[in-house]
Amino acid sequence: MKKISIRQLHEHTGKFVREAPNGGYIVTDRGHPVARIVPFDEAASGPPFSARVLRPAFARLKAVRGDSTVGISEDRDRF
Repeated sequence: MKKISIRQLHEHTGKFVREAPNGGYIVTDRGHPVARIVPFDEAASGPPFSARVLRPAFARLKAVRGDSTVGISEDRDRF
């Protein structure tokens, strides 16, 4: 893997991302490694995002008829 600085990464991000399949890069900050840009491996990435089961954050909120701010205020007042 080749080493690049954060400054080089900022200046030429697209170039380094397109070249990642050719071996990848180690990103350094003042000479110390802080990150890697590596080729994408679909087998190691897990299921695609759309296949994951997501619970909506609002699932615990009850349905409120009328003005939603009333329901939100009531919910806040419980605590």
